[in-house]
Formats: sequence, structure tokens, C-alpha cells
Amino acid sequence: MATEIELKAWVDDPYELKKVIDSLARFSFSFKKEDVYWYNPNSCRVRVRREEDTDAYGRVYTSILVTYKNKERINGIEVNEEHQFNISYEESFGEFLKNLDFKEKYRKQKQGFSWSYEGMTVELAEISKLGWFIELEIMTNDSRSETVTRSRTRLLDFLRKIGIGEDKIETRYYLEMLPPP
Repeated sequence: MATEIELKAWVDDPYELKKVIDSLARFSFSFKKEDVYWYNPNSCRVRVRREEDTDAYGRVYTSILVTYKNKERINGIEVNEEHQFNISYEESFGEFLKNLDFKEKYRKQKQGFSWSYEGMTVELAEISKLGWFIELEIMTNDSRSETVTRSRTRLLDFLRKIGIGEDKIETRYYLEMLPPP
């Protein structure tokens, strides 16, 4: 099971920050993501994400991912056990969820750029209705405290390297920040 250790921070000037990241990290792709969050009466949450990635050569890759996360915050860092799989038919899966008493609750769009830096995913993303964020993520196979601590240090080091202070870190989940549906 994959464990995602991540932080996000507000960005004042995304165009200048993109230049800084371009000088440090390897560009992966630009992206557009549309997330639909489904909830059932037992407070179970499922995210269905339609993602379109465009690589440096202009090739476009589209996928539909279903994700369920066991989420936790530790010292301002998200530590999530992530369960994810691909589907082919988003509408059919939505009907399946409705039959299980799930209801669509939120929609979120984000677009931006993704890089790779020493085993870390770096995303500069504009979240609709919120603004620009830098998202830093490390995927591991465990959530032991020493792994989380080591990953947290790496995330904060990179944040400093790109000139963003810890005061810009946002600890709330995006869904906690979005206006009510």
C-alpha cells in the first residue's frame, strides 16, 4: 500500500516560481484535473479524477482514476494511505456509486505543471476558486514516524530552496477551503 507524504503552500507569483523550479527539477508534464468527490451516508469518500497530461512533446494522455485515502495530518504534513485504480467508464462508475447510496458532493478543478526532483513530485497548480499552490509529494511504502520525519525534512528543504517560507504552508485540505457546494 502506498503512503503519500505531502505539503502544499500558497504561491504569490506562479510565473517566477515556475522559472525557479524549471532550473532545479526535471519537467514531467502539464496537467488538467477534474475531481468529483462522492460521499455515502457512512461518511465514506471516493474521488473520481479525470486527468489530462501533456508531455514536453505535446503528447496528451488521459486517464480516469478512482481514489480512496485514509488521511492524517502530522505536524502540518499530510500523510495519506492511498488506494487507487483506473476505470474506463466514468458515467457507469458514477451510476454504480449512486446505487451504493453515494452522492456527488464536491467538484474541484486544477491545472498546472509537474516536475520530478530527487524522488519527489513537484506540482505548481492553480486550484479553481482558490488560487495558486505548490504541492510537494513523496510516495513511500510505509508510514513509520522516522519515514514521515525524514520526508517532512526533505519537503521543507525543497520549499526553502525554491524561496517559499514555511508561513505559506497551508495545512487545510482543499475541500475544507472550497466554498460550500
